Amino acid sequence: MLENTLPQLEQLIERIIDKNNQLQSKVVELEQQKLILVDENETLQLEILEGEGKQAQTNDVLTNLLGKLQSVEELS
Repeated sequence: MLENTLPQLEQLIERIIDKNNQLQSKVVELEQQKLILVDENETLQLEILEGEGKQAQTNDVLTNLLGKLQSVEELS
């Protein structure tokens, strides 16, 4: 019985070690992907803020132009 159990145990340990190595590699890969996604997220958030700023400026310009047009129309 011991003759069969010991080799089976060795095989099982080798499989566990291999699986652990695979999982460790996957963790490293996922951590790298996470860093990339965090960076992309920050970039997108900055782009959104810039877009909102430009939109606010455009809105201000259009509001001023509309005010001028209304003033001219009232004078006519």
